[in-house]
Amino acid sequence: MAASQLSAVSSATQRLLNLDQKKIELASVSATVVDADTGAPLFEKHAQLVMPIASVTKLMTAMVTLDAKLPLTERILFTKEQRAANNNYYTRIRVGSTLPRKDVIRIALMSSENLAASALGHTYPGGIKAFINAMNLKARQLGMINSRFVDPTGLSEKNVSTASDLAIMVRAAASYPEINKYSTTRGFTARFKKPRYNLQYGNTNVLVHRKSWDIDITKTGYLNEAGRCLVMMTEINGRDTVMIMLNSYGKRTPVGDAGRIKRWITTGTSGKISSTARHYQRQKLRELNPEQIALN
Repeated sequence: MAASQLSAVSSATQRLLNLDQKKIELASVSATVVDADTGAPLFEKHAQLVMPIASVTKLMTAMVTLDAKLPLTERILFTKEQRAANNNYYTRIRVGSTLPRKDVIRIALMSSENLAASALGHTYPGGIKAFINAMNLKARQLGMINSRFVDPTGLSEKNVSTASDLAIMVRAAASYPEINKYSTTRGFTARFKKPRYNLQYGNTNVLVHRKSWDIDITKTGYLNEAGRCLVMMTEINGRDTVMIMLNSYGKRTPVGDAGRIKRWITTGTSGKISSTARHYQRQKLRELNPEQIALN
């Protein structure tokens, strides 16, 4: 990179770092905003709190699967064992049918299909235990020191991380072209065999449908214990920005927070959040470990 280009990048990063922290309000209990190129945090809110992350887990599931270099065209069989591992959680996929691995990854990411994520873990070389070990090893290698995975779907509240760790994970996921493509797919028809049938899937992040957003990576998540979660990498003012929003009250609240972050970066102020969101945050923070809160 030429010296003039480096200077321009440095100036842009410095401008972002100079944003007024007092002029951003987010409804999520825990959040961080990171410059994707440098890893520099632009904003942090209880970013070191260890919390359940729900289906955000599936980004790690996709990375571990792709790291194994398994044939993406190989058809994966959906089994009763995979369903049982998910406590028979609702799915439209029929046991006994098959789908190419690339499409299994795609529907796990874009539509958060839990049986798809479970199938990826159970068909990994060495089985599900080897897969979970690989997930935790990958987390350690990336420097996600406060993260722990026990299943590939995120249905377990024991899958935990922090906003800071998840920013690392999203930046790592951005190096996988398949995750970029699959996680941002707006709509997809999955074509199963044995028996032959089709299922339509849509993206769980409504922002991928909006022309005003240029999103590279995204994953949503929800559990009662985790609240509403959203992680993204998106371009704002020509710079890739990572947004991590954990434990929001309403279904649309993480989307609202994404808009507030974008507004803060582009205009210098985010706008206000509702009194309901403030009440929810106070309630959730009281439930968390006081020692964790003291660290933030």
